[in-house]
Amino acid sequence: MADPRGFLKVRQRETQPRRPVPVRIMDWKEVYEAQEKGVLKSQAGRCMDCGVPFCHQGCPLGNLIPEWNDLMWRDKGEEAIERLHATNNFPEWTGRLCPAPCEASCVLGINQPAVTIKQVEVSIIDEAFDNGWVNPLPPHRLTGKTVAVVGSGPAGLAAAQQLTRVGHTVAVYERDDKIGGLLRYGIPDFKMEKEQVDRRLEQMKAEGTRFRTGVAVGTDVTWEQLRRRYDAVVIATGATVPRDLPIPGRDLDGVHFAMDYLVPSNRVVAGESPENHIDARGKHVVILGGGDTGADCIGTAHRHQAASVTTLAIGKQPPVERASHQPWPTFPTLFEVASAHEEGGERTYLASTVEFVGEDGKLTGVKVAETEFVDGKRLPKAGTERIIPADLVFLSLGFTGPEPAGITEQVSAEFDGRGNVARDGYYMTNTEGVFVAGDAGRGQSLIVWAIAEGRAAAAAVDKYLMGSTILPAPVAPTDRAIAVL
Repeated sequence: MADPRGFLKVRQRETQPRRPVPVRIMDWKEVYEAQEKGVLKSQAGRCMDCGVPFCHQGCPLGNLIPEWNDLMWRDKGEEAIERLHATNNFPEWTGRLCPAPCEASCVLGINQPAVTIKQVEVSIIDEAFDNGWVNPLPPHRLTGKTVAVVGSGPAGLAAAQQLTRVGHTVAVYERDDKIGGLLRYGIPDFKMEKEQVDRRLEQMKAEGTRFRTGVAVGTDVTWEQLRRRYDAVVIATGATVPRDLPIPGRDLDGVHFAMDYLVPSNRVVAGESPENHIDARGKHVVILGGGDTGADCIGTAHRHQAASVTTLAIGKQPPVERASHQPWPTFPTLFEVASAHEEGGERTYLASTVEFVGEDGKLTGVKVAETEFVDGKRLPKAGTERIIPADLVFLSLGFTGPEPAGITEQVSAEFDGRGNVARDGYYMTNTEGVFVAGDAGRGQSLIVWAIAEGRAAAAAVDKYLMGSTILPAPVAPTDRAIAVL
């Protein structure tokens, strides 16, 4: 283990420092600063190397957390990244974007603050890149089999990298002009700068993965054409259909889905000039929904120098500590203060949106009321209505599933009752040779689940093509452990 008495000597949990708010809202660079190496090692030394490491259960990838905590504490960074890469293709992404269910399952968290697992993870991979320890791993031989992966988010890229490394010829299709999916155009740079995507793509290109950008599968090329051209097809398009709010005034100019705001904003940061860019400078912004996407809108609006930013959530404010019905080692619902929340704005809970109001077709405000619970339903309480001034409203209410885009008509793939592409226990749809991984089959979920499913689907594809596989399969499609840990 790491320091045998580390959890006794170092009881305080120290996370990465964030840049001062007045400084960071003036640019788009990541909000976190590097942690001093001595502090990082002492935090890694708090890991107890438990007899039953529940952090493994909390992590869908099954990361070898006690092992690389120990190696970090011993200053063996090259061995630490080898252990980390054994289960996770892209720790630089999960270390920045994952909400860390592993930390919720940390045994030390029963009576002390949990080990800073996520922080140790990202520090290991950053050190590895800085020291040139991340190298291409091309296959020793080619199998002669070909695979098309549709979608270049974390699930698609994980599947592509795994399949390339065992010798298949893999082509990744992406409808946007650059690879990365929502990692590139949905996640603001203040959470993850795009260098983190680009340098991993360079590794994948050197390994032999091929990328086809600007190709919309279903229109530019049909799914049936892919089936004829490749030995297997992996659907990894994500769950990108946003949940709408069909209330009066929805068609007013100024009411947008969150991604219609974030994607063009990210393109502007990348030096592009999109036609549909929404600038919040000097405007009153209201965000509906209190999740990660809503927080991304908050941080983006602050950097646009919005006049005000208000977040409305229909439910109750989560507790700051575990509720009794969510005991350790479950992943609790807690009141989160993300970096964007530190930067300003108002957060209002128990707020039901009743109507979007406006003049001459343009949004001027949002009518809200207090939420009351009637027979288990959340309804606006009569007599509590008020209007919040608003020039822009961003709907951040989650996603309902993948875009069909010809999947049903062209390959006869079925959808399940939740609006996702249906698959069997080996990630295959009802059409032979067509597989599905990530949010397209699971529904909106965490980045760590996307990578885990991409790795598992790759193992299923390899077994389908070759009769057996040496690739690990961390999760099954029916594994919903994140909700019942």
